Order: sequence, then C-alpha cells, then structure tokens
Amino acid sequence: MNASRPQPPLALYVHWPFCVSKCPYCDFNSHVRDVVDQDAWRKALLADLAHEAALLPGRRLGSIFFGGGTPSLMPPQTVAAVIDAATAAWAPAGDLEVTLEANPSSVEAARFADLAAAGVNRVSLGLQALDDTALRFLGRAHGVDEGLAALATAQRAFRRVSFDLIYARPGQSVAAWEAELTRALSFGTEHLSLYQLTIEPGTRFATLAAKGELTIPDEDAAADLWDVTQALTQAAGLPRYEVSNHARPGAESRHNLAYWRYTDYAGVGPGAHGRRGGLATLRHKKPENWIAAVERNGSGLQEETPLSDKEVATERLVMGLRLTEGIDLSDIPGGMVDMAKVTSPNFDRYLFRSGNRLAVTDAGMPVLEALLREIVRG
Repeated sequence: MNASRPQPPLALYVHWPFCVSKCPYCDFNSHVRDVVDQDAWRKALLADLAHEAALLPGRRLGSIFFGGGTPSLMPPQTVAAVIDAATAAWAPAGDLEVTLEANPSSVEAARFADLAAAGVNRVSLGLQALDDTALRFLGRAHGVDEGLAALATAQRAFRRVSFDLIYARPGQSVAAWEAELTRALSFGTEHLSLYQLTIEPGTRFATLAAKGELTIPDEDAAADLWDVTQALTQAAGLPRYEVSNHARPGAESRHNLAYWRYTDYAGVGPGAHGRRGGLATLRHKKPENWIAAVERNGSGLQEETPLSDKEVATERLVMGLRLTEGIDLSDIPGGMVDMAKVTSPNFDRYLFRSGNRLAVTDAGMPVLEALLREIVRG
C-alpha cells in the first residue's frame, strides 16, 4: 500500500451464529440451538474482542457490523456491551457506523427500538422477496405484509436502513422482477442489496439441483435480469457501487467498503475472518468449539496465517474489482498483474484503466472471475 496515505479506520465484524431455522439457500455459518446461555456468550464475545484489541492498539474505529446467523436475536444488552467495549478499545473515527443484520419478523421488529438505544444506527433487513410464494420457496418464516411492517418499524427506529432481495429465482421473468424491484425502490431506503440466486454447495437447494428438481435462470436470462436491475436502480438514484449493492451517493456501507478496499478488519465470534497487518485470522466455526476455545485460550482464534504477495494481490483484486471505483494498481505488489493483458484491446470491453486506476466495466462484471484468472500472475 502507498506508505504516504494515512492509516484507514479499522472495521469490526461480530458474528452471532444462531438462527430460528436454516434457509435452504444459505451456506453461512448459522446454527439452530434450542437454548443459548446469553451471559456466557456475552462474556465470550467480549473476551474475543479484547484479544483483537490488544493486538491492534491505537487504531481508530470506523464501523461495527453484527452479522450472522440472525444477530437481531441478540439481547440488546449484549449488543450494547460489545459496542461499549469496542469504542473503549478504539477511538471512533467520526460518526461510527454500527450495522446489525435483522430478519423482518414481528418478534424481532419489536426489539428494534431497544437495539437502536443500544447503539445500532444502521440495519440491514433480510426481506429477500416481495412475493409470498417466493418467500415460501426461499424458506423464509415471514410473509410480505409482516416484512413490510418490519421495514416501516426499522425506518422509524434507525437512521439508516438497507434491505436485501434475491432475484433470478426459478421461472422469474424480467417483467415480474421489474415490478418487484420498482415496488422495492418506492419504499425510499438509502441502500439495497440485490443478489442473484446461486446454488451453493452443501445447501438444500444444491441437493435439489443435483436431483434436477431445481433450475435457476441460465446465463442469458440472468443477464437480462441484471440489465433491468442496473437501469431501474440508476434511474431511482441508487446506482450500483459494488456487484450487488446499490446506494444513494454517500449512503454506501462503510463497513463493507473496508472489505472491498482491503483495509484491516477484526473478526470476532464463531467462524469470523479478519485481516490484521498482513495476517489472515480465522475463528473456530462451530459455536461450541469457539466458546470452548475462548474459555481455554482467551480467544476463539483457530488460525493466524501470513499472506504471500500472490495472496495479497489476488485478494486485493478480487475484492477491489467488485467496486465500480475499481482499484489503484499501486496498491498491488509489483509484477502480480499482467499489464500486457490489462492494456490489451482484447480486454477493452471488460476493463477500464485511467492512470493507475483499474475498474471493471458493466460488461465485465458477469465474467469477473474469468478476468481475474487472466490478469493475475501465478
């Protein structure tokens, strides 16, 4: 990285692994448990956080993100305790962004005011669809009316609100998605995360797909859905700033930008990843293994691995080229990018270069992985 730049703020990710049920498309580290010892979990999260704080002294804190799992199931007092500990360890860099992922159920929406009082100022709501049949297909427990009521509650409780939708569902037409997205844009949130449905290994959808019982739109149909997504969000003033994320200018997720811009972030809680001074950190994934490690060692850390120049270059490119702003090539270790290919007319349709800045065009985003294989040297 350019040594003349000031050190960017640190991001903190806190993983809460518990859910009421497991969605059939989800490959996240989420678990269903009948009983959770809330006092033990609060104590363990604070210990895991203290471990990272001791290794990252003197940093400014730009964002906290409670992910999962379903972190809106966390007791508000646990959320408050984590925020207090984090801001005691690291001075906030200006207006601290504190995001919490939430399911749009009436039970969880009833806790939004308490979560806001605990210090959460941004919520990411997992609506996933505005169609009851689609929600049942996606294994969601809420219906459209309940989800929209939770959205209205969130907009009253929190300064900043985002919500997720999943599109390119089986049989979904361009016209149907256009109507659904138009409705979504009418609610006036500052941020939308719009994900094309993918079949992830190890999920129930993967099992169904292997049996031929589930088919998602092919590449051409998915591309048509992508095109209408970009046109509608751009017209509504929420242009894409990352492959799947759209925001009003200035309302981008500061926390997720830390990942995509490849700055340091601390990850605590089961299965949490982190990047700390050239090291990749990984916590134990299974909740019981993580909390046992914290009790035994003072942290849930499972691995701490130095990253090679090749790995750093690849990660910077993989993350940074997801952004419409692209990357600064001076941040990439020398010789790791095949500049002959980057400057080749054969790639003009997919890559845009201005000085040291390299970005992927709209045409290049759907083939980003193939582009990376071409331009990153082994």
